[in-house]
Amino acid sequence: MKPEVNREQARDRRHVHIRKRVVGTPERPRLNVFRSLNHIYAQVIDDAAATTLAAASSIDQEVRDQMAGLKKTEQARIVGKVVAERALAEGIKQVVFDRGGYRYHGRVQALAEAAREAGLEF
Repeated sequence: MKPEVNREQARDRRHVHIRKRVVGTPERPRLNVFRSLNHIYAQVIDDAAATTLAAASSIDQEVRDQMAGLKKTEQARIVGKVVAERALAEGIKQVVFDRGGYRYHGRVQALAEAAREAGLEF
């Protein structure tokens, strides 16, 4: 009999599989996405130095002011735009996209497309 695997464990397993190949370097850091039931978070990470270079989330105060009454997908677009602006301000133009084990649709896709439109290349 096979042991049951819950959603979170399955996502973690997929994320480990993805992270074997997706590595952030100083020249091309990793844009990581985490989504919870109510919020979405994005970080630009240099894995070589183990540092976060830029970050944005739906709980940031300046981002929250723009999101009153918006759907979660629209909130993800705003977070993607803000994280791209913050990364560009740090001099980061190219990133590798780490979808965090989530399917590339919905909020994850909206965040990625907004970051591309704001000037990040991946």
